[in-house]
Amino acid sequence: MSVKALSYIGVNSDKLEDWSDYSEKCLGMQKVDRGKGTLSFRMDDHKQRLAITGDTGDSLAFVGFEVDKKEDLQTYAAKLESKNIKVTLGNSSYSDKRFVQELIHFNDPQGNRVEMVYNPMKDTEPFKPSRPISGFKTGALGMGHVVLHVKDFNKVVPFYRDILGFKISDYSNTPISLCFFHINSRHHSLALFGSGKVGFHHFMVEYNSLDDVGQGYDLVQYKDNAIAYTMGRHTNDYMTSFYSITPSGFFVENGWGGRIIDPSSWKSHETFEGPSFWGHERLYLPDDERMKFRNKRLDTAAKGKQAPLLVDCPWLYSKINNKN
Repeated sequence: MSVKALSYIGVNSDKLEDWSDYSEKCLGMQKVDRGKGTLSFRMDDHKQRLAITGDTGDSLAFVGFEVDKKEDLQTYAAKLESKNIKVTLGNSSYSDKRFVQELIHFNDPQGNRVEMVYNPMKDTEPFKPSRPISGFKTGALGMGHVVLHVKDFNKVVPFYRDILGFKISDYSNTPISLCFFHINSRHHSLALFGSGKVGFHHFMVEYNSLDDVGQGYDLVQYKDNAIAYTMGRHTNDYMTSFYSITPSGFFVENGWGGRIIDPSSWKSHETFEGPSFWGHERLYLPDDERMKFRNKRLDTAAKGKQAPLLVDCPWLYSKINNKN
C-alpha cells in the first residue's frame, strides 16, 4: 500500500477569465476545453493537472494523490475508517470528471479534501504549452508539490505520516514551523506550514529549464501585486524559484533544479538554516515579519551555508552525461 505521486489539484474560484489568463500566460499550462463553468489545464501527457471548479471561495477544493495499485484504495479506506474518518468511494461519473479509473475521497483533520486515485488518464495528443517553455518536470515525480496552512501540527502531521504513510524529509522550527513529506524521489510533494491558519499556501510547478523560470519572472515582475516571493533558492530542496500570486490570492512557486532523493535511504532530520540561502524576499508580508526571514538569510549567508556545487540529482547528471 503506497501513495506514489501528487496527481492533480483543484481550486474553488469563479474568476475563470483571470485564472485562464494566469495559467496560460504566466505558468505556460495548456487549457483544455471542458465546457462552461469550469477550467482544466494540462502540464504533460495527463489529461488534467489543475482544475478550477467555478465555485466561489478562492480556496483549495481538492488535492489528488495517485496510488500504486487499485487494491490500495480499499486498503486505505479500511485504515481511515478504522480511525473514524469517513471515506467515500467516487462513482463512475465522478471518476470520469477527475479523469481517473477509480478514486476515494475524505477530509484531513483541518477539513482539506483529499482524493486518492488509481490510474490517471493519459491524453494521446502531445502537450502544447501556452508560452514557449521546455516543459514541466513531472512523470514519476508527479505534478509538483502542495503546501497547506496548519493550525495544529499535533493533529495534521500524524495524519499524513502515520495513517497515509507519507515520509518526513525534514522539518524546521525557525523562523517558522515547517514539515516536508516525500512520497517519491522528489524532495517533497507535501509540506505543512505552521502559520496558525487553515487552507492553501501554495503549490509548486517545476520547469525543465532555469530560463523558463527567469522568463516567467520577467512576465510578472513589473506588474503590481504579482510577486509574493522574489527569486531565491531554498535550503532543503535546493529549488531556485519565485512565487507568483494567483487570482485567488494564494501563491504558485515557479521553480527549477529541485533536489532528487533516494527514499529508501533518506533520513528525516531537523534543519536550522531557514527556508532560503538567498532571495525569496517575502513582498506580501509587513516589514516586521519580512525582516525575520531576511535576517535569517543573512545569518545563513554569514555562516557560509550554500547548496552543494553539484546537486545530488540523477536527472541533472544524466543531462550532463548526455552532452559529454
